[in-house]
Amino acid sequence: MRPRQPPQTVPTTDVRILDIAAEHIRRHGLARMTVTRIAEEAGMSHANIYRYYPSKEALIEEITAAWLKPLEAGLRMIADAPDPAFDKLERLLFAIHRAYRAKLENDAPLFDLFLAANDKNAPIARKHRNRCRLEIQRTLEEGASGGLFAITDMKKAKALVLDALYRFLSPAGIVLDAEESRAGVEARMQTLLDLVQGALTQGRY
Repeated sequence: MRPRQPPQTVPTTDVRILDIAAEHIRRHGLARMTVTRIAEEAGMSHANIYRYYPSKEALIEEITAAWLKPLEAGLRMIADAPDPAFDKLERLLFAIHRAYRAKLENDAPLFDLFLAANDKNAPIARKHRNRCRLEIQRTLEEGASGGLFAITDMKKAKALVLDALYRFLSPAGIVLDAEESRAGVEARMQTLLDLVQGALTQGRY
């Protein structure tokens, strides 16, 4: 008797619409994407699309959010881990950098949506940026309360981290370094991070 196969999960309508829209952008580009075309590929009316996503812009934001949410969940897990804050800060920053770089290399059309959202300071970009900064601040505060970081001004300390490593944490910076090897970029990032960590532990901020 053959073992039973686990039942396959059927995507909900909203997820199916997102998947179709994302694939349409990969094949044809954002400029050729319309709600009518997505509806045709989904086999439904465009009015039905609007039941789930009130505008083309809302649909695009959700496509971007779909790959950012797992990253944000991973950042929360890192910040919640029982590791020393020194190690967690490094893991947080490299997790952000590597996720962006991987998206650019493996799914450039959808990375471009994120890049455009950042250029416009769109809501999805602001929300994601704030969530990343929250986990960084939580880690800095934990390090300060535990005596690992000698921080006297949390606002300045967070600005130090974000400003010093901006090129490695911004979508535009990821694009600028796209032609350089991962190892080379990460070595540069590590050098700056070591300097930042040193400043934080020595009480300069």
